[in-house]
Amino acid sequence: MASISSKPALVTLRQLLSELRKQGSSKKLADNQMAQYVFSQYRKYQTTDQQLCKAIDEMHFKAKTYCDYLVNSRRYKEINTEFKGKGERSVEETARMVGFKMPHDPKP
Repeated sequence: MASISSKPALVTLRQLLSELRKQGSSKKLADNQMAQYVFSQYRKYQTTDQQLCKAIDEMHFKAKTYCDYLVNSRRYKEINTEFKGKGERSVEETARMVGFKMPHDPKP
């Protein structure tokens, strides 16, 4: 994060805040402690990344990694609840779940 106003840093910040909004119970970011921490870190490294002898893009990389973690953990929860094991399923239900249709039995 060479500057908080640089395009990649702003895009990552917006993605982080969007994920925090989706996963948080409160829609207000002012009430969210994680959002406050993210803002404080962005402000702390606003002028330079080389504080504490860090590489130029290390802080942006960490922010992007955390954003990816939040996105993927939310997707995992959604997929897990959708396909969570419910015990034995019927053939029709399994076919419907994966997008197939069962052929109709001809009547003799």
